[in-house]
Amino acid sequence: MFTGIVQSTGIVTAVEERGGDARLTVDAGSIDLSGCGLGDSIAVNGVCLTAIDLGSGGFSADVSTETLSVTTIGTFETGSVVNLEPALTLSQPLGGHLVSGHVDGIGKLQSLHSDARSTRMEFSIPDGLARYIAAKGSICIDGISLTVNEVFDDRFCVNIVPHTLEQTIMKHYIDGIRVNLEVDLIVRYLERLMSQQG
Repeated sequence: MFTGIVQSTGIVTAVEERGGDARLTVDAGSIDLSGCGLGDSIAVNGVCLTAIDLGSGGFSADVSTETLSVTTIGTFETGSVVNLEPALTLSQPLGGHLVSGHVDGIGKLQSLHSDARSTRMEFSIPDGLARYIAAKGSICIDGISLTVNEVFDDRFCVNIVPHTLEQTIMKHYIDGIRVNLEVDLIVRYLERLMSQQG
C-alpha cells in the first residue's frame, strides 16, 4: 500500500527487454533505500513494482507484459523522469489516501492553465472509470494523491498546488501526455459489496 505522497523523483537508467517483458532500473534520487529490502514494493508513477535488486542509490524491478500493456511504463526509456514512493509503513502518517499501486486505466491530459498560483489540469477518463470518480473525491495520477475538482462525462479536473508541481513529474506535463490513473480503493470495494447484495 501507498499514500500517493511522492517522496522523490527518479531517473530511469535502463530498460531491458527480457523475453517479452522488461527489467527497469531506476536511480532513486533523494529516497533513502536503506530501509528497503529485496522483494519490497516501490511505486513508480503509481505502479507497484517489486525491487529485485538494490544498490548505489537505485533499484531494479521486473515488469510483466500485463503491466506494460495497461500502464505507461511501456513508454519509459533511459532518461525518463518518474515519481517514486516506497511502500507505506505503520509509522508513517497517511497524508494522501490509500493507494494500491494497481493502475485502473490510462488517461490523457487535455489541457492545463494557470489558476491563481495553482495549475488546473483536465484529464480524459478511460471507458468504464467515470462512475468511480467524484467531485471532492480522491484520485491517483502517476502515483500522486489528488482531490478531484470537477467531473464531466468523459473528463475530470484537478488543481495542482505549486509544491506538488515542483516536487513531482507534473512540472514536465504537456498537452496529450498519457498518465496512470488509480481510482479510490474504497469506491471499488463499495461497488463490489453493493453488487453482491442485489
